[in-house]
Amino acid sequence: MTALGHKPSLLTLSSRQSTVRCAILTLFPEAIRPYLDESILGIAQAQGNLRVDLVDFRNYAYDPHRTVDDRPFGGGPGMVLKPEPIFDAVSDVERAHGPHHKILLCPRGRSFHQRRARELSRMERLLFVCGRYEGYDERIRELAFEEISLGDFVLAGGELAALAVLEATVRLIPGVLGCADSAVYESFEGEWLDYPQYTRPRDFRGLKVPDVLLSGDHEAVARWRLEQARLLTARKQRPDPYPSAPANGPPNQG
Repeated sequence: MTALGHKPSLLTLSSRQSTVRCAILTLFPEAIRPYLDESILGIAQAQGNLRVDLVDFRNYAYDPHRTVDDRPFGGGPGMVLKPEPIFDAVSDVERAHGPHHKILLCPRGRSFHQRRARELSRMERLLFVCGRYEGYDERIRELAFEEISLGDFVLAGGELAALAVLEATVRLIPGVLGCADSAVYESFEGEWLDYPQYTRPRDFRGLKVPDVLLSGDHEAVARWRLEQARLLTARKQRPDPYPSAPANGPPNQG
């Protein structure tokens, strides 16, 4: 994993097809570095399937105070991320490694799903921009981002969303998971959710593993799993029990 600064020295991208290079533009690189070093993302990097550049775009703010945000024109609460540091950081990354598929984590983006994760896993270079504060200066959208949202809720920044999208994507790169079937026979890869899973002990505090899974009858096990997957999928597809928030507009800042 590398980090970019004012005059970064970047490593050359491997030409192997199974390698995805990812740049994450964030104001808090040290907050996300530990997660990148663990589990699937850490394994993918160790195997050479993933290269991650952490880019602190505050390093591209050249005024004495390294300012990355400012008050919004027209008034209103909070601060807005300035366009210059983000433009310069993106330009630096792409000058070093070539064009990236650029992703903006934001509320107006399309909801992320497994099919899109699989499509992203086939791309050679990805770049995520993680917002903070009240959002971005609208002009950064001139950089032609794909805009992605994890759902209708608010986070303090885009770092967790970027990690979620990246992990969902990287685990689908061939060779990352120990068992190739793990990325095939699971929820959202087909018509149904995944079926319930059990392991030892057979009896845990009076909660027993279904007899069919202990029967040795593979056809019966397959039928049971399909039926359970159908039931879980039907349950998930019921209307959301939580009402939507009121459709209030923004406060009048007059």
